[in-house]
Amino acid sequence: MPRPPTDAEFTELVHGCWSSLYRTAYLLVGDHGLAEDLVQTSLARTYASWSKVREVGAAPAYARTTLVNAAASQFRKKSWRRELPTETLVEPAAEAADPSLRPTLVAALSHLAPRQRAVIVLRFYEDQSVAETARILGCSEGTVKSQTSDALGVLRTHLGDSVVPSTLGRSS
Repeated sequence: MPRPPTDAEFTELVHGCWSSLYRTAYLLVGDHGLAEDLVQTSLARTYASWSKVREVGAAPAYARTTLVNAAASQFRKKSWRRELPTETLVEPAAEAADPSLRPTLVAALSHLAPRQRAVIVLRFYEDQSVAETARILGCSEGTVKSQTSDALGVLRTHLGDSVVPSTLGRSS
């Protein structure tokens, strides 16, 4: 029987994947404070199961799955379904590679339903496959594909076809 992982190995996990988990959490919820809370929650849940980990190399993927599940739980709460009115509409972005456009992209992501947002973040930011995204979200690959298509349509509305081309998301 393999030995359980040590606290030192968990510390290495936290140092190694904190920034990646935080970026993913921020893209999921669009708020720095909530993103930090999500990362803390996912790492606490990961640590609670730490003695059951058989392969330390798989721990970052487990922590990311825990993060997405914690975000999904938060999305189900009534307090999440609040509207945030703005005085102006989001301007379409001219170039996706320009870092100054990140706020525009995050604002456009806020228009997506929670599951669509999770699919877009996992598929295009985390570069997960359709199958892996389906596994993380606990749904079928067909659901991932339809959610991706719907979400890209919403993003095209807010960002324009030049930023989110209509050919994006067509293949698995």
